[in-house]
Amino acid sequence: MAISDVHETSVAGDGANHSSLRRRHSRVASSGGNMFDEAEASAEAVMIASSGSDDSLNEKIGAAREEKVKERQKQKEEDRKPPDHASRNEVQDGERAAAGDNFTYRASVPVHRRIKDSPLSSRNIFKQSHAGLFNLCVVVLIAVNSRLIIENIMKYGWLINSGFWFSSKSLRDWPLLMCCISLNLFPLAAFMVEKLAQKKRISEPVIFLLHTIIMTGEILFPVLVILSCDSTFLSGLTLMMVACIIWLKLVSYAHTSHDLRSLSLSIEKGETLPNNLNMEHPYRVSFRSMAYFMVAPTLCYQPSYPRTPSVRKGWVFRQLIKLVIFTGLMGFIIEQYMHPIVQNSQHPFKGNLLYGFERTLKLSVPNVYVWLCMFYCFFHLWLNILAELVQFGDREFYKDWWNAKTVDEPVHKWMVRHIYFPCIRHGMSKNAAVLIAFLISAVFHELCIAVPCHKFKLWAFIGIMFQVPLSIVTNFLHEKCKSSMVGNMVFWFTFCILGQPMCVLLYYHDWMNRHREHN
Repeated sequence: MAISDVHETSVAGDGANHSSLRRRHSRVASSGGNMFDEAEASAEAVMIASSGSDDSLNEKIGAAREEKVKERQKQKEEDRKPPDHASRNEVQDGERAAAGDNFTYRASVPVHRRIKDSPLSSRNIFKQSHAGLFNLCVVVLIAVNSRLIIENIMKYGWLINSGFWFSSKSLRDWPLLMCCISLNLFPLAAFMVEKLAQKKRISEPVIFLLHTIIMTGEILFPVLVILSCDSTFLSGLTLMMVACIIWLKLVSYAHTSHDLRSLSLSIEKGETLPNNLNMEHPYRVSFRSMAYFMVAPTLCYQPSYPRTPSVRKGWVFRQLIKLVIFTGLMGFIIEQYMHPIVQNSQHPFKGNLLYGFERTLKLSVPNVYVWLCMFYCFFHLWLNILAELVQFGDREFYKDWWNAKTVDEPVHKWMVRHIYFPCIRHGMSKNAAVLIAFLISAVFHELCIAVPCHKFKLWAFIGIMFQVPLSIVTNFLHEKCKSSMVGNMVFWFTFCILGQPMCVLLYYHDWMNRHREHN
């Protein structure tokens, strides 16, 4: 009986425990509990049921429960800690992926939600990147021009002749080299004038007169040397470009120093400067700042410039390789394409005008390639290389002139600073200031081309001054049509066809006529 009574009690107890365990399992499952904790709880319940009223065993079980409770609390505290950045990203990516797979691509989700234009529509075409189309144009240009180059070489052979650029006379151009070296004396003279002005040993009229003499001598000296020597075109062009750059720098140095000196004098007198006039650089004459300005890739003088921390030697080496490649490409196009075209052409204004226009159109494409190569080599590669070597910080040597809406839009910083606004401040109208700026630009273009050619026909001067009425036309079209494309198309048409190709033909025939007369 005892055995049967005990057996029945155990069975009953097991049934009660199982029912309680089922209820506990449901509660734990609903609260997100662990199955391992549930197994431990059931094992403890069986032990209590089988042990009856054993106090020592109950104490051990209680202690074990307390330790397990502490372990669970410790585990919960660790679980409450925020996960690291990587784990959070993984969880979020997983949630997004699950949500995307479950909802985004379902058939019931709307695809068309708002009004949108096509990518190539007139309202949307300039609001997005066209890098892919640009790459396509580059690939097409390379393919087409490579075929034309191969076809030209197969038909006419290798036409490159260095006699136009370098000849036996090039070795005798040492007077031009000595003249180029001696041009450094003129900035030194301008520095001495400013040093005397700082010490107040000469008056303002004397300062102005001395700077005028220095700048006039600096530009006339190389002109006389080139005209007195039978030099090559490249040597004369190089010397004239260096002389013009130094002249522009001297103008900026004298003008800026005069302005700083006037502001310093006003401050000494106790005058209040306008709020919009910030005296960033005090007036001081430093040989170091003058020397840095003469080698820096800028025409606008100021006592100090933004500087880069170091020189990137690897970057400079890569730019030098690009410079060599594009300079060689420019020389190849000139000798292989442009030289035969102009050599086999007549004077545009002394023969059949229709034939001259056909020659101009044929010359326009290689001329544009050469001009773009020249712009990329000088204004981008060379000026950036020079800026990197002298740690010059401001690399905005040009703006997006290719997007110009009018002809007069690509205005140089030097012109704006030292010609245009000074004319405005002296009471001139804007049209008069623009005319003076174009006039100075035309004079220097004529000097750079006519002096090396030893022919003053004023073709470059007329070409630059022709832009004055053309700028009026493009401004009118831009305001009338309310579109930037019309003015830009006129700009490129005059630039590619009516401008430089015509001047190239005219100067070439003048150069050849001079050589015939000389021989």
